[in-house]
Amino acid sequence: MFDLPPRPEYFSADHEAFRAAVRRFVDAEIAPHVHAWDEAGTFPRALYRRAAEVGITAIGYPEALGGTPADVFFSIAAAEEIARAGCGGVQASLGSHGIALPPVVAHGSTALQQRVVPPVLRGEKIAALCITEPGGGSDVAALKTTARRDGDHYVVNGEKTFITSGLRADFLTVAVRTDPANGGPGGLPNKGPAGLSLLVIDGDTPGLQRTELKKMGWWSSDTAHLSFTDCRVPVENRVGAEGDGFKAIMHNFNHERLMMAAMACSYGEACTQEALDWARQRKTFGAALSERQVIRHKLVDMAARVEAARAVVYDLAHRLEHGLGDRNALVARTCMAKVLATQAMQFCADAAVQILGGMGYMRGTRSERLYREAKVMMIGGGSEEIMKDLAARQLGV
Repeated sequence: MFDLPPRPEYFSADHEAFRAAVRRFVDAEIAPHVHAWDEAGTFPRALYRRAAEVGITAIGYPEALGGTPADVFFSIAAAEEIARAGCGGVQASLGSHGIALPPVVAHGSTALQQRVVPPVLRGEKIAALCITEPGGGSDVAALKTTARRDGDHYVVNGEKTFITSGLRADFLTVAVRTDPANGGPGGLPNKGPAGLSLLVIDGDTPGLQRTELKKMGWWSSDTAHLSFTDCRVPVENRVGAEGDGFKAIMHNFNHERLMMAAMACSYGEACTQEALDWARQRKTFGAALSERQVIRHKLVDMAARVEAARAVVYDLAHRLEHGLGDRNALVARTCMAKVLATQAMQFCADAAVQILGGMGYMRGTRSERLYREAKVMMIGGGSEEIMKDLAARQLGV
């Protein structure tokens, strides 16, 4: 923020060298195009391969699967730099493998890992995570999509919605109910975490239908409603043991929330920087806006909120990386970090649009785009209300 030096307690020289490489990539191949891509409602599929060539997609994955083992601060550095371009739609779809692959890596068979993970990390294939259903989002235990065992296949029926990369994903990591007592035709699935499993469903599976969804923000990210009608999925595509999906889903959510918090801080910073640049050049009544006390105070408030939220995010990442603190406390901190960071983003986007005035209301500015995107950050991955309630339960409130 405002050219503050790196945080050496979290980021080493290697982290900063990687950050610099990602920044060059973003400045050359993402930032100049984000407005056009947003207006077009998509971005070139070739961007996945280019990101892979820079090493972005492979960060944090096992070397045996084509990845680059690294701590969480490498992932945070990459997320922060991509966020500087101020386009959550590109970042969401480009990084959808970050929530689709971890369960496969952690719990999938060797054969499944080798088939799915390497081509995604090379940017040749796209992966998406499918949890949310039309009747519920964060209440994973209530999901209704069924997978009935039929010999060496599962027969999948149900719907998923708000799926990032859902239109063009080659691999779908799908949460299903495999409870044998209640997953058959005509049966009503149990409500509860027991009996949930994860399946990798290929994008060309017969019976899979995809419908594009139109959104307030994230225009360049393809977001889809998926319908599964008697989709036959090989049993070998199951991720982990049958009925063990709930724990894997919850662990995945925690990492997603951490990364969303890191991204939200950088989106807030992008708004603050754009507002500062505008305030320095825009003159009213013979003086730059930045010379007006009310504007200077707004900018300080924006910077302070971002820095405060970022300090919480970095501290949380450090604790998670080194296993500091009990599980309940870390889950609570993750929830609180997401809430603080997304609130900071919302505050900065609103203040930036106000400082930019009429120009802030025009499409093409980062602040206008991020103003529209703030809400999805506050809802996606677990809404603000659910985050607070979950944190309270973890803290014994």
